[in-house]
Amino acid sequence: MKFSDISKEKWDELQPYLDTCLLPVTGMNGLETPYEATQCLENLRDIMDLVELPFKGRIVTFPACHYMPGESSFESAIEEWCSNLKRTGFKYVVLITAKNGLTFDCQSADLVVQPQVDGALPTQEEVSDKIRSLWSGKNV
Repeated sequence: MKFSDISKEKWDELQPYLDTCLLPVTGMNGLETPYEATQCLENLRDIMDLVELPFKGRIVTFPACHYMPGESSFESAIEEWCSNLKRTGFKYVVLITAKNGLTFDCQSADLVVQPQVDGALPTQEEVSDKIRSLWSGKNV
């Protein structure tokens, strides 16, 4: 479910069922050509489909963080965003990126979904298992 699908009037009713938010990270640095930026967004869409499609109605997808400032300020910004999302009532925050080699040191994120070291996307089953483990209280 996209953040924009939730009206102010519906939030109180839906919030108990929407305990997980997805925070997409494109990971661009501003040096991308138009076709490279397009490819980054298409890759992000592909990995997000592994979460959004099977868990529609349970996970709220927030707007993507497209550009990374310097690495240290990026890490602190991601930490703050995840922490703030939890303060708004989300129990779980899932970071997701298609950018190969992007690392997160974020204590407030409960799960990171990203490509494997070789760049391959995780399988639908792997992602589903990790999210279900998160919800059942198992370490992921």
